[in-house]
Amino acid sequence: MSEIRFNFVTGDWVIIAPERAKRPEEFVFSHKKDVLAGHVPTCPLCPGNEDSTPPETLRIGKGDGWTVRVVPNKFSVVNHETNIVRESVGVKKFMTGAGFHEVIIDNPAHNASIATLPAPSVEDILTAYKKRFLAFYKVSYIEHVIIFKNHGTRAGTSLQHPHSQIVGTPVIPGRLKSRIEEALRYYDDFGECLYCLILREELRDETRIISQNDSFVSFIPYSALSPFHIWIFPRRHTACFGSIDDRELHDLADILRDTLLRLHMGLGDPDFNYVIHSLSPQECAVKYFHWYLSIVTRVTRTAGFEIGTGMYINPSVPDSSAKFLRDVDTGSHGPSGE
Repeated sequence: MSEIRFNFVTGDWVIIAPERAKRPEEFVFSHKKDVLAGHVPTCPLCPGNEDSTPPETLRIGKGDGWTVRVVPNKFSVVNHETNIVRESVGVKKFMTGAGFHEVIIDNPAHNASIATLPAPSVEDILTAYKKRFLAFYKVSYIEHVIIFKNHGTRAGTSLQHPHSQIVGTPVIPGRLKSRIEEALRYYDDFGECLYCLILREELRDETRIISQNDSFVSFIPYSALSPFHIWIFPRRHTACFGSIDDRELHDLADILRDTLLRLHMGLGDPDFNYVIHSLSPQECAVKYFHWYLSIVTRVTRTAGFEIGTGMYINPSVPDSSAKFLRDVDTGSHGPSGE
C-alpha cells in the first residue's frame, strides 16, 4: 500500500509508491556517456585558454598552475549594478536585474569528476565556494547567495568541463522563504531546530544513513521527494555555510566525494544537481535554520500529476536506496584510498 509522507523541511507531501517501486539497481543510468579527454584545446575552461574567459575573481593553486579558477559567467542571469530601481504598478512589480553570477572551474582536467578527484582537490573547490560566498555577501544589496552544480544534460549542464556556479541576488527566492517559514513555525511550536531533530532521528533509525564522519552525515530522508534524493547535514548547528571551519571543510570534502562516488559507481554516473541551502553570514546564529547540501539525482522525470498537484511521487523506498548506496564497494577510490 502507498504511503503519503510529509516533508517538514520543504512543506511538501510525497507519495512513496511501492506498487511502482523499483529495485535500486533498476535506476542505474543506462544512457551511454561520452568518453572525455583530459584536455580539449577548444574548451574555454581548459588550461591554456584562460584568455577565453572574463578575468578571474579567484585562483587557487601554486605558481603558474591552478587547481580551481573562478570567473564571471559570460551569460550571467544577473548583472552587477550600482543603481537598483524598484517599481510596482498594479500587478506589475519589478526591479533591476542586479547581482553576481560566477563560474567555479572545479579542476584543470576536462574529464575530472568530484566523485573521483583526490580529497584535497575537492577541498580546494569547497574553499573557493566559501571565499566567493562571503565575498558576494559583502555587497550591500545582495540578499541571497546560492551555490549549485549541474552534472549531466538532464541536470541542465551546457559545458562538459566540470564546473559549479554561484549566484547572488537582491531578493530572497520564494522557495527559500517557504523553507524559512516552515523552520520558524516548527521552532515556534516546539522550541527546537527542525533540522537538528531530523538529523537526530535519522541517526537513531540508522537505516537511511549513507555515510558519516565527525562533522557531517549523508542520508536519504524518510520523506525523500525523489529516488536517491540525498541530504548532507552538518552536525554542528549553524544557519550559514560561510561559518564552516577548516576541519569541517575537510570533512565536507570527504563526505561529498564519498557520497558522489557511491552514486557514480552504484548508478552508473547519473545526472544530478546539488545545491547548498544557506542563510547569510548575518543570520549564522539563528536557532531555527540549519544549512545543508542537497543532491537530486535525475533518474526520473516530473510528469502531469506532480505539476498539477505540487505533490511528488517517489517510486523508490528511501531505506532500500540508502542501503544500496552503503553497500557500494568504493574500493581504492574511497576516503582512505586517495
